[in-house]
Amino acid sequence: MSGDSFLEEDRRVLTPEAFDFVLNNELKRAVRSQNFLTLLVVEPTLQSPNADAERAPAVRQIARIVGREVRETDLLAQTQEGQLSVVLLDADLQNSLRVVDRLMSRLDHYEFPTPLTIEVGAACCPTHGADADTLRRAAEARPIPRREDRGNASNAQ
Repeated sequence: MSGDSFLEEDRRVLTPEAFDFVLNNELKRAVRSQNFLTLLVVEPTLQSPNADAERAPAVRQIARIVGREVRETDLLAQTQEGQLSVVLLDADLQNSLRVVDRLMSRLDHYEFPTPLTIEVGAACCPTHGADADTLRRAAEARPIPRREDRGNASNAQ
């Protein structure tokens, strides 16, 4: 089996199956070694009549931008639900919020072909859960307000 079967078109974006496998292994490692791990869920909402058809290309564009802003060791995957999942290894929620601010600043200055709104949710292991399903639910339920809306980082938890 070639290594390419674990990746989408973009060399940094894992397939959903490969992402789940690696995420579960990284969660076990984080719990075992008492490290933090943060899961970000990036969800674009397109303001277009063809939103469903344009969602996958928009997520790929977002993945390319995010891939340049995070470490090579951090994980990226496009989900079946049309979201981008990002795992920031060895990152607690406070440090992850700085990464999110940097990502959102970059995304805010990018001109997408179709107007869209991007929402980011975050959950940290072990703070919000120690398994993949719990972290996903927590990240989807915890949208991070924009920096100007949150005042200080403690409101985002």
